[in-house]
Amino acid sequence: MIAPLAVALSLLFQAPAARAEVVLPGTGGVTYRERAGDPVRLAAYGLGTKRTYLGSATGNAFTRERTLSEVSVSPGGRWTAGVPRAYRSGYDHLVVTDRTTGRSATIRTVKQPMTASYASWARDGRRVALTVERKVRGTWRVLGFTVVDVVSRTARTVRISGLSAEAGFWWSPGGDLVTRHGAGLRMHRASDGAVLRTYAGAGLPTGPEDPFSPSGKRLLTWCPSRFAEHLCLVDPATGRVAARVAARPEAVLGWWDDGHLIAVMPHRGAYRLSVLDLGGRVTRVLAGVPARTWAADLWLSFARVSVRAPGS
Repeated sequence: MIAPLAVALSLLFQAPAARAEVVLPGTGGVTYRERAGDPVRLAAYGLGTKRTYLGSATGNAFTRERTLSEVSVSPGGRWTAGVPRAYRSGYDHLVVTDRTTGRSATIRTVKQPMTASYASWARDGRRVALTVERKVRGTWRVLGFTVVDVVSRTARTVRISGLSAEAGFWWSPGGDLVTRHGAGLRMHRASDGAVLRTYAGAGLPTGPEDPFSPSGKRLLTWCPSRFAEHLCLVDPATGRVAARVAARPEAVLGWWDDGHLIAVMPHRGAYRLSVLDLGGRVTRVLAGVPARTWAADLWLSFARVSVRAPGS
C-alpha cells in the first residue's frame, strides 16, 4: 500500500497530460515543447542572476521570483530551493518550500562575505549541496561546500583547501560530492569533505546539472584534450573513459534518460535546446534559443518527474 504522502507526491509533479508549447517569459520568445511521458520537466530557468523563473507544480506557468538569484526543484517535485539575492542578518541562506504544504523555511548557510550558491539536489530529494565562495582581491575563490537537509532544516559547511577557482560540487548517485580536480574529477565525502577517490585525466564535469546517468552507470565529462570528441562517458567504477560522443554542444544540461542527453546545440547562428543520443544525433528539439538570449546567460534547470517513494 502506498503511503498518503507518496500519493500526494505522485499527483504533485506528474508529466504533462498532453503535448504543450510553453512560451517562457523574459526570454525573447523561447518556446519549450513538452510531451506526455517526458522523463524530466523544465522546472526553472533564468538569465544569469538577474531574472529567475520557477515553474508551477501542476501546470505550465512560470513565475518570476524577484527575491531569488537561482531556484531549483527536487527530484519528484516536492521541494524547491532558492538562493536569495541579498544577505539576511549578515548570513547567506537557502529558502526551502515544501510544495505539499506550501510552507517555506529560511535556512542559514554561510556568513557574509561568503556565499553559498549553485544548488545541486541529491537523488534522495532531501539534501542540497551548495558551492561556497568568497571574493579575494577581486576574484572569487571556492572554499568548500554547504550541505542543507531540507527536512531537518539544518546546514553544515565543510571547507576544503586547494580547490580551483572553477570548482563546483555535485552529488553522486551514492550520496558523495564530485568536483573538478586538475584535468579530472575528485570525489569527497559529504559529511566531512574527505577525499574518497580521484579520477585523474577523466575530463571535467559538464555541471551544474547531474553529470551521472539516471542508472548511475555513466558519468559525463568534457573530454580531455587527447580526444577529438567533446563529450566523454566515464565508467564510475574504474574512472576510465568508456566511450565518446561525436557531438559538439555549446552546453550540456544533464541527462534526459539513460541513453540521451539534454544539450544546447549551435544551429544557423542561434541555438537549439535538444535531446541528443549517445551517437551524437539530435533526436528531438525542445526549443529554439536566439543568440541574444543565450548570450544573456540563459540557464535551465530540469527535475526528474518521478522518484520511488520509500515503502511503496
